[in-house]
Amino acid sequence: MKQTTLCYLERGDQYLMLHRVKKLNDASHDKWIGVGGKCEADESPDECMLREVKEETGLTVSSWRYRGIVTFISDIWPCEYMHLFTADHWYAGESPSNQDDYVSVLPDCDEGDLEWVDKDKLFSLTLWPGDRIFLRLIMDPGLPFFSLKLVYKGDDLIAAKLDGKEMNIAGL
Repeated sequence: MKQTTLCYLERGDQYLMLHRVKKLNDASHDKWIGVGGKCEADESPDECMLREVKEETGLTVSSWRYRGIVTFISDIWPCEYMHLFTADHWYAGESPSNQDDYVSVLPDCDEGDLEWVDKDKLFSLTLWPGDRIFLRLIMDPGLPFFSLKLVYKGDDLIAAKLDGKEMNIAGL
């Protein structure tokens, strides 16, 4: 079972998104996602998220919220537990005294292109169908922690359960 993290850095009414265009044989090629990656041995989800955000953006997250766990079932990929986070404060450099929540220049990322995207434009991007579900969930700041199960056949989402209850996925 693979354990991963995904974090959406929030800047006002924007999220930091990663357009996956740089890696060959990338399962998420040309998709827009948050920042994250695989957990290393003996690493907690929080530690993984902090490390991955730093590696991919150069930013150190100083305030975050663990939003949910997403279970991915696929006919072609191994089962995956993805720990989902949002972050609302971070800083560049080595010291919080350099905090700049509105970092304008983002570093090159070997995974793809980083870009601040308006929340009202997110759903016009090329997203995984299941991402459309959890993005709506994390946009509700009052929503408690959730468990989401997504079942894929190839690239097609064929079933979803939110907190154990079947969801209507038509139109995603």
